[in-house]
Amino acid sequence: MLKVDRIYKVFNPGTVNQKVALRDVSIQMEEGDFITLIGGNGAGKSTLLNCVAGVYGVDKGTINIAGTDVTKLPEHKRAKMLGRVFQDPMMGTASDMILEENLALALRRGQHRGFKWGITNKERETYRQILSHLSLGLEDRLHTKVGLLSGGQRQAITLLMATIKKPKLLLLDEHTAALDPKTAERVLFMTDQLIEENNLTAMMVTHNMRDAIKHGNRLIMMHDGRIILDIKGEEKRKLTVEDILKRFGSASGEEFAYDRTLLS
Repeated sequence: MLKVDRIYKVFNPGTVNQKVALRDVSIQMEEGDFITLIGGNGAGKSTLLNCVAGVYGVDKGTINIAGTDVTKLPEHKRAKMLGRVFQDPMMGTASDMILEENLALALRRGQHRGFKWGITNKERETYRQILSHLSLGLEDRLHTKVGLLSGGQRQAITLLMATIKKPKLLLLDEHTAALDPKTAERVLFMTDQLIEENNLTAMMVTHNMRDAIKHGNRLIMMHDGRIILDIKGEEKRKLTVEDILKRFGSASGEEFAYDRTLLS
């Protein structure tokens, strides 16, 4: 489903601010894989997601999504293959538009906008059914402006919009980091549910090691622009935070600098 083959990304090359963000990174994802991606600040996690999404071009290597070489394709041409949820709940939705209009935009993405762009009663009923599965009471708030919803509700809507057309690949860039712990847990539960129900292939960046262990079928750790750990299957299910820290030290030769509050 996703093949990243030996990609490199350098920012500000040839200057005093040169930063090698990705070094010879390769990943092979099968359909239905759910990777959690962890590492310290500057490890290359978000850069990798942005290279896959086409926000950044790569300096070397290739990227293939669902059998299509997208290495040279711009971001807007990859968008139809991808679903994305960002850290900021304000991104991913149109705050001045009402809830049903946001859902209509997501469901009709890529379609021609003609004179019949209006939302029908049948479509509204479909939206109510979809929203009822979130158990947030939003099925009765179709005419509420999205900007008036809470951060957790907006992130849940963004997640729903990103998955409503069953993308080839779902990219989650620390999508619960800005939420309080209880709301984050709820959004992660929804994430698991939507990925499983739709058999989606997904990659989730997180700083929380416990979340990285609990969710997904595969865990990748990055350090200094490289993949240093790739753990899957039964081995991943038996992991603990202490195991990861020890293996990080062994693979990198360094002690992992982390905020203990992120491990609770």
